[in-house]
Amino acid sequence: MRPIVQVFAVAGVGVAVFKLLHLPLPWLLGPISACLIAALAGVQMRGIKPLNDTMRTILGVAVGATLTPAVLATFPAMWPTLLMVPLMVACIGLIGVPYFQRFCGYDFPTAYYATMPGGLQDMIVFGEEAGANVRTLSLIQATRVMVIVVALPFLLIGIWDADLSNPPGAPATSIPLHELGLMVLCAIVGWRVAKWAGLFGASILGPLIATAALTLADGLHHRPPAEAIWAAQFFIGMTIGTKYAGITLAEIRKDLVAGLGFCAILIVLTLIFVEAIYSLGLAPGMETLLAFAPGGQAELTVLALIVGGDVAFVVAHHILRIFVVIMGAPLAAKVFRARFAK
Repeated sequence: MRPIVQVFAVAGVGVAVFKLLHLPLPWLLGPISACLIAALAGVQMRGIKPLNDTMRTILGVAVGATLTPAVLATFPAMWPTLLMVPLMVACIGLIGVPYFQRFCGYDFPTAYYATMPGGLQDMIVFGEEAGANVRTLSLIQATRVMVIVVALPFLLIGIWDADLSNPPGAPATSIPLHELGLMVLCAIVGWRVAKWAGLFGASILGPLIATAALTLADGLHHRPPAEAIWAAQFFIGMTIGTKYAGITLAEIRKDLVAGLGFCAILIVLTLIFVEAIYSLGLAPGMETLLAFAPGGQAELTVLALIVGGDVAFVVAHHILRIFVVIMGAPLAAKVFRARFAK
């Protein structure tokens, strides 16, 4: 019980400090930063997984509520950039696997699943089945998500002068009570049905599909309120930060440093793809960055909502990326094992 109380207290302090200093995204970056510092200081922290997953359903509802007929009509125009997603995943693998295996000295299963930009939990599960070092995977994957999420706001502000102080939605008091009830229903039912069906990312994709169906049927006309989006940010940030709980000096010297080095590679590779897509006139720069940045689906969805970007465009590319990584993992692992075996 104490680690749970401590993580809430630490995350709350992070929000307060970020607000006091007028730093961007206090409800997301505040908990990440505070929990990371506390973990490095040896503070024991633990989240509540069912509650964390419940909060992610809010993002699924938020995205589903944006999928109006007019937005869906733009989907066919996305195919040129969607085709770039598997290419980018392949480039990440070709660079990342030898980086972790030959430069950092990890075994092949650990190197492969540390490289793949899929869902954090999915990569840990797959890696464990393949005989990878689960603790190393957890730290490297958490570092990937954390660095991308922390770096992106500053890129958005520096390049596009994005306003990250915008509320992510309308106040709860301005949304009809029956629509709030429908959102809760879509979140719970969509999540449970998707989980029963074995859908990856069930806590986000299930509510997204249920809410989109209701929106297209003209039954929903609002996104979740700002208060709900802030709560989702808080729990997502806290979850990322707690991944570092119990980290040792040896893990910092090897795993954390290796993860940071890989993040630098990912950022450069992402910017190359973004510049190419923007130069070819295939998509706007800001949306392309949010769509191709190999962070977590939930975290990038939050950023797209706050900056007022094309949420459907961003989410479509992240869903495809995760699908490509998860569905292609067994085949790709065999190919990479033969190519990069010691």
